[in-house]
Amino acid sequence: MKFNSVALTLATAGSLVAAQHNHPHRHHHKRTVDSQVVTDNGNTVIQYELNGKQVTAEYVCQGIRENKLKYADGQPAVDPCQSSSAVSSSSSPSSTPAATPTEVPTEAPTEAPGEFVETSLSASSASSSSAIATSSPAASSSASPKSSSSGGKGVDSDFPDGELDCGTFPSDYGAISLDYLGLGGWSGIQYVTLADKVVSDIVTAVTGDKCRSGAMCSYACPAGYQKSQWPITQGSTGQSVGGLECKNGKLYLTNPSLSKKLCIEGVGGVHAENKLGEEIAICRTDYPGTEAETIPLALGDNELQPLTCPNGATYFKWQGKITSAQYYVNPRGTSTKEGCQWGDGSKPVGNWAPINLGVGENNGKWLSIFQNSPTTSEKLDFNIKIQGDNLGGSCKYENGKFTSESGTNDSGCTVSVVSGDATFVFY
Repeated sequence: MKFNSVALTLATAGSLVAAQHNHPHRHHHKRTVDSQVVTDNGNTVIQYELNGKQVTAEYVCQGIRENKLKYADGQPAVDPCQSSSAVSSSSSPSSTPAATPTEVPTEAPTEAPGEFVETSLSASSASSSSAIATSSPAASSSASPKSSSSGGKGVDSDFPDGELDCGTFPSDYGAISLDYLGLGGWSGIQYVTLADKVVSDIVTAVTGDKCRSGAMCSYACPAGYQKSQWPITQGSTGQSVGGLECKNGKLYLTNPSLSKKLCIEGVGGVHAENKLGEEIAICRTDYPGTEAETIPLALGDNELQPLTCPNGATYFKWQGKITSAQYYVNPRGTSTKEGCQWGDGSKPVGNWAPINLGVGENNGKWLSIFQNSPTTSEKLDFNIKIQGDNLGGSCKYENGKFTSESGTNDSGCTVSVVSGDATFVFY
């Protein structure tokens, strides 16, 4: 799938300039922004650039709100706080290639898939309700991971629909509070506007904002689990929306037919193992939702933890296409507090982290290791390999290079899991 591109450049409370880009980037910085339209085949993608580096619409929106950024002379009057393209602050704020789905074929591809896995499944139709329509796929059956997850008190308890105040974070029902984000524990908040049965506008909350009426309030789950709630009604130009709905001051489920529990397991059988001698920070994108890499996993030395592999048949579909989970791997010495939120580009952490992991299920499980490109060409300061009971090929990242059955490259590699379990080993 191809997208038209509008490239915008940023500057610190100064200006925004213009430069053409061949690929949709996703980044952060502060100073000046450029713009240019690159016609390709349909949808329009707005890109932002600051000091020669890509930044996200989310970053631009927050910078403009805080009077730290402005457009340079001659730049178009594009509002970064509006969901004006298939890849905007509300659809792909982090370095997640959310609007550029990559098809996973029946054989392992030579390059790693990004956030999305394409299939021929038809898209769900939006409800005509004045409230956000809830989705109704069949309940998923999940396999328990072999390692236990920490936190998540009440993870097996049904959520009391419409009873909790929007100011009450649902930590008694499996959700993990992320206090470091300054959003009342939520992993992301989206203020949505409905029009013509779709979400026509999304404003992503910034530090200090609240879960209030009219908002979709997303949350983190324990290791091995993922959120179960998102509405059928999604963004009009491909933006994703997820979490509980705050309506009339109360929190409501948006996907009760999938589960009345806030956190569910995936298909199981995928883990991460740390052999580095120190804790590392792995961050999953909050998807569907803000798509920022805010879902933390602190992986201790000599520790094995489950990663969530979404059930391709029952988990979130992007325009009818199966989606996968994407994780950001931060360098040594990075805490989850620092690595699992927006970075400013001064360090290779957060959305600037060097390496992504892809985990998805579509007629079997598919695991990938790939460069966080075009966001950064930075190399990770340790190695990663995929080990398993029965893999369809090999894939490792070692000394800054990706190696698979087809050779060595700078972009990434993917393997299928033929049977049994598989593990990303950090060494």
